Amino acid sequence: MFKSSWEWLLLILGFFYWATVGLLITFLGITLSFLLSRQNALKSGRFLLSKAFKFFISFLRITGLLILDDSELKKIATIEGAVIIAPNHIALWDAVFIIASLPEVVCIMKGEILRNPFLGGGAQLAGYIPDDSISIMFKRAIQCLDAQEKLLLFSEGTRTKNDAKWINPIKSGVALLARKAQVPVVPVFIRSNTRFFEKGWPLYKKPVFPLHISFTVGDCVYMKADESTRAFNIRLENMYINELSRPHPLIRI
Repeated sequence: MFKSSWEWLLLILGFFYWATVGLLITFLGITLSFLLSRQNALKSGRFLLSKAFKFFISFLRITGLLILDDSELKKIATIEGAVIIAPNHIALWDAVFIIASLPEVVCIMKGEILRNPFLGGGAQLAGYIPDDSISIMFKRAIQCLDAQEKLLLFSEGTRTKNDAKWINPIKSGVALLARKAQVPVVPVFIRSNTRFFEKGWPLYKKPVFPLHISFTVGDCVYMKADESTRAFNIRLENMYINELSRPHPLIRI
């Protein structure tokens, strides 16, 4: 009983952290966007978000709510030039872990998140790209890749559905961007022992703690000269299925 009450308290503190820090970053984001040059504003936004995410993850680890293996994400920082970072998407907070390790990434995210007062200000200041308009999203993503930046795009387009065996069908955006920008795709495989924050998970439902989350980084995947976007998608999707279905302590059930 005490353990459950303690976990509820820590979970509520986590939500309170997001509410207060998110609003603070939004306020700072609006202010800094007027005071700083575009380049300095981008750096400030990415720095603020990364530090906020790192602190939150540290809180979860110190309190014993989270066991995290994200060491492989550092491999991506060593890749020179532009890449498309393409993880599967098991939970609402997947991007938090990636951005905490790789603050320089440009994230493509849902437009409603960018308009959310708790996250929107920081995300806009960081130059993240909304997916409301496919044409505008595609144009801005290509500009980022041409500028040799690393782009974070969840390959499924949304969180994995709870009735999906391994992943949702891969969306065509990854293949289209890889072809147009002539950059490699880095698949990232996310595993967990819980479905906490998956699509449809109610916020009032407490998971079983500690949460175990693991990130595995695959080799760069290059589109072949004569390969269609459909063929590339099939090849990429098979990589996810082959990796996520292999024996592992955190295999999806």
